[in-house]
Amino acid sequence: MFGLTTRTMRYYEELGLIESENRDAAEHRRYSERNVVRLKRVQQLKDYGLTLSEIRELFDLAKRDRTGVSVRESLAAKYRSRLEDAERRRASLDAYIDDLSWHVEQLERVHDFFDCPGASCAACRWADRCDVRALLAKDA
Repeated sequence: MFGLTTRTMRYYEELGLIESENRDAAEHRRYSERNVVRLKRVQQLKDYGLTLSEIRELFDLAKRDRTGVSVRESLAAKYRSRLEDAERRRASLDAYIDDLSWHVEQLERVHDFFDCPGASCAACRWADRCDVRALLAKDA
């Protein structure tokens, strides 16, 4: 149902994420519908970047606070932290994409790689961004 191996199921059971019910005559573990919900929740939380340790903490918190308030607050804090991290990574990636874009456009307009910077600088729309030009101006 979840594409998990028996080993993974046993590991989740060791961590306390799921609990097997009575075993059948062949000693096969049986899991209740409650475990299906728990496995789905584990999958969702892992998809949002939580570790099994963090998920276990949330499940333990849920056992102590049956209202769910503590879990929601804790999870919201974890998601906020991950959101802030993702936004920082996105800003960094946007800056990288912007930098690569201007380099590609610049190289497509220059006939000889070694002419840049050079005579074409006066008409170059990226002159203010050119670190080589700035270096040459500093040495002059």
